[in-house]
Amino acid sequence: MVLAEDRPSVRASGRSGRWDRRYVVGGALLLGALLFGAPLGAWALEELRFFRIGTAATTGTYFQIGGVLASAISKTPGSRDCDRGGGCGVPGLVAVAQASQGSIQNVLAVDSGQIESALAQSDIAYWAYSSGSVVSRHCGTARDGSARATAGIALLRGHEPLRKLRAIAGLYAEDVHIVVRAESPIKTLHDLKGKRVALGEPESGTLADARLVLDAAGISECELKAEYLRLSEAADGLAQGRIDAFFLVGGYPVPAITDIAAMVPTRLLPVPHEVGERLRHKYPFFSTDVIPGGSYPGMDDDTLTLSTVALWIVRDDVDAGLVYAITKALWSDTTKRLLEAAHPVGRRIRLANALDGVAIPLHPGAARFYRAAGMALPDGQ
Repeated sequence: MVLAEDRPSVRASGRSGRWDRRYVVGGALLLGALLFGAPLGAWALEELRFFRIGTAATTGTYFQIGGVLASAISKTPGSRDCDRGGGCGVPGLVAVAQASQGSIQNVLAVDSGQIESALAQSDIAYWAYSSGSVVSRHCGTARDGSARATAGIALLRGHEPLRKLRAIAGLYAEDVHIVVRAESPIKTLHDLKGKRVALGEPESGTLADARLVLDAAGISECELKAEYLRLSEAADGLAQGRIDAFFLVGGYPVPAITDIAAMVPTRLLPVPHEVGERLRHKYPFFSTDVIPGGSYPGMDDDTLTLSTVALWIVRDDVDAGLVYAITKALWSDTTKRLLEAAHPVGRRIRLANALDGVAIPLHPGAARFYRAAGMALPDGQ
């Protein structure tokens, strides 16, 4: 259930932040009880813990998966136990999936304590934690004339390493999508020169990775008519002919791309093998990948591309017992069924791959779970 809010969520830190005030409440349990007359005394607020999961735009995969995770780990007092057919979440926990601008905003918000956890690309989490350098050249302006082009990965350059970041799990591969209309003369990355290209929203991982791909291909951002749009704006702009292409990093199939492909014939540009290999050797959390034909309406051919991993991250001072319980709930059979039913990417979220692409330290609570499961932890964990 999506709820419109015009104030920060419960237990907000009071720090400023440009948060989209849209939330998915895990299971809608608390709201349902209030609507159907459950006595408030049985759900005294001091018995409940609220836990926020930063996601991204509501038209992207993060928001859908974040909503499932919020539902899976939530369990209000009085609910039936897991072994009696009830929820398998954390007793007393009400989780909230919160829309945001994406990975960069998410890592900043988790580290500063604005939210407890978030989804983020593994490369963004690594750069945030280590304060590593990435492509810094940027050009262009937003439609309102502002210098929004200086956002994105540049925001991490002004920060000390975000050492409070910890990982719960690696979830699934996120692929670079470059979307154009089917009849477009754009066939290769180099054909983007001089074209109107949406590179991603400020503070998003998409913008950071779009710049990396362009740089690896020997293309300057200054050679494009670059725009910095929300995913919904980019998809609408392509459909209406206002832009020629847009980048998006996400687990296929991304709802917004599915929607536009159902309305307007579209296709995906490949990321050439040599570009992918160049980035993979430079950054070990990247992999070459293929978006299978049939993932989107009218797109029958496989598309060679580049991928990273979607991480579930958390702040280091979140209680270890709570993170252990959340990790246990994440990998329960009940959550597996919820993920598989909610989105095709859910079928690719598996315990065996939970430590893939985890380039920042595990939270001690998560490490405890994986250690007990007999999994080999990264060095130093």
